[in-house]
Amino acid sequence: MKSRRILLFAGGNLGDWALRLIQEHDVLVGVDRGAWFLIDNGHSPHLSIGDFDSVTEEEKKQIASKSLQVTDCDPVFKDLTDTEMALQWAIRQQPAEILLIGVLGTRFDHTLANVHLLEKGLQAHIPCRIIDAHNEIRLITDGVTIESGPYDHLSLLPFSQEVTGITLQGFQYPLEKATLRIGDTLGISNVLIEPTGHISLATGKLLVIRSKD
Repeated sequence: MKSRRILLFAGGNLGDWALRLIQEHDVLVGVDRGAWFLIDNGHSPHLSIGDFDSVTEEEKKQIASKSLQVTDCDPVFKDLTDTEMALQWAIRQQPAEILLIGVLGTRFDHTLANVHLLEKGLQAHIPCRIIDAHNEIRLITDGVTIESGPYDHLSLLPFSQEVTGITLQGFQYPLEKATLRIGDTLGISNVLIEPTGHISLATGKLLVIRSKD
């Protein structure tokens, strides 16, 4: 699967915007209620995984019959969230990229935990992004080029105690070898003013969040 993307659909906020992310050769993974979302919209998951405590018995039967593979787990006696189990499976496939969709929702503990899962992709050297209707989130340790698109704002938050050497090019508020530490808000709400922008850093881990209202 090294030339293909894996899209994880979890049970958070989902909608038509999520379906528009799917490309022809993508591998689709349904995580708990995210599996039903895919099936209900005409897509057969390559893998459905979770404890399925957020679907009805009839929906669970449909998931079992229309998924190529199903991994069920106990809803109580487990050490990992459904999303982390799905991400571990995705990383083992060594894809070109992993998108985590429907992982932001009303449970802030789950939302924050899912943002932390980006560290797993970083450790495996596999590009990972969280995407919802209003945000795109990635975790970087080196340079990245940002292209203009549907997002109005770009924010940078340190994911390690300190991030040094941050330089921004092509943005309304440039930085030159700046340092961000945990708790700093200097990197909030920048704006891309060129067709492309570039973010580079020397040390540390940096969350790059693109957003729109």
